[in-house]
Amino acid sequence: MDSLVHSILAFSYVGIFLIVFAETGLLLGFFLPGDSLLITAGLLAASGDLSLGGVIVAVVAGGILGCISGYFIGQRFGPAVFRNQESRFFKPEYVTQAEKFFEQYGWQSVVLARFVPIVRTLVPTLAGVSRMPLGVFTAYNVLGALLWGVSLPALAYYFGKLIPNLDRYVLLIVAVVLVVSVIPVVVKVMQARRGA
Repeated sequence: MDSLVHSILAFSYVGIFLIVFAETGLLLGFFLPGDSLLITAGLLAASGDLSLGGVIVAVVAGGILGCISGYFIGQRFGPAVFRNQESRFFKPEYVTQAEKFFEQYGWQSVVLARFVPIVRTLVPTLAGVSRMPLGVFTAYNVLGALLWGVSLPALAYYFGKLIPNLDRYVLLIVAVVLVVSVIPVVVKVMQARRGA
């Protein structure tokens, strides 16, 4: 956790922007710190090392632009990748399933994906592959980025001001956030299975 703190302080708002952009827009960015970055940055703002407004602007801008980038990557390269019937991981029927999923849960999937690691990396690309309308995607991309990019740093900031030395418990806080954020996804999957 110390290395994350040092990295945030060293690269500041530009580093936060770039990490969020890569995690939400580039398929290889799934391993980057998302929620832990936002919470740590919020705690650093509470201690006076960063500005909460600057953190929020960096996260929201990185999230919006990253998702748009992921969408265009999926739109441009997705059809060729998913064309091969013999492919083990990129089968054409996955595109059909993604299209049905976005038709049924479109706005919810784009907004809620922000709060689930790895899923937030995949959803923009799949939205592009499945040709989700760009205007619809952009509207919910912005909404999701605002909800995620404001809520996590602001909550961390608030509790960081309220509770001394909260930064020692960042990993526990991130674990709780992950569990809470996965619950809606699990509920939706279970509802879909019952319906099927």
